[in-house]
Amino acid sequence: MKIYFSGAISAGRDNLPIYQHVVERLQSQGHNVLSAHVADLQVLDREKDVPPRTVFDRDVAWIDECDVMIAEVSTPSTGVGYEYGYAIQIGKPVVCVYRSAQSVRMTKMILGNPAANLKVAAYSTESELDQIIDSFLKNMTG
Repeated sequence: MKIYFSGAISAGRDNLPIYQHVVERLQSQGHNVLSAHVADLQVLDREKDVPPRTVFDRDVAWIDECDVMIAEVSTPSTGVGYEYGYAIQIGKPVVCVYRSAQSVRMTKMILGNPAANLKVAAYSTESELDQIIDSFLKNMTG
């Protein structure tokens, strides 16, 4: 399955270990993670000279191409919000996951979105995150 994984890059890298876990796990299951660079420790350095239009065109093309989107939305990010909104608008199945810690305040624009192609779920452990993603992907493949 082609998966677009979305997570904050410019907004902060606090969730990098989670991004790495998700991307590595998906790849080990045989999925093609189109945006695996989100989990790259050096992504900010590698992308610093890439023109904004190039990033936009590339990422939109990947969202157009993907079968599903997984968005880690614990860290507020304009880019992640744009990607999630675009994917919902074009009918892609999307799961937004976020840490259930008290320090994370999830936006009501995600929590209140009634889109039929959106699932939103909180997790507190990697195991719980894995279960949410596995269930979402299983529902996509029947």
